[in-house]
Amino acid sequence: MAEIHILYNKGNNTWYGKQSGAKRISFGGIPTQYEAIKQGTKIAKNQQAELVIHRKDNSQIRERNSYGKDPFPPRG
Repeated sequence: MAEIHILYNKGNNTWYGKQSGAKRISFGGIPTQYEAIKQGTKIAKNQQAELVIHRKDNSQIRERNSYGKDPFPPRG
């Protein structure tokens, strides 16, 4: 499943989105993580991908949301 990652750019203090395996970013220059998540969610829904939201230090994943066929759906 494709993944869209929301990451922080320390150099210019903005957030950006990048698809896993891509060399270039999908979108960037977003001033807040909230706005970057909104933009990433639109792309993930359109591509039926998974949205992976990273913490500000980019070392840990804060949250994952699946907008396609989830390989590990929750039970219940």
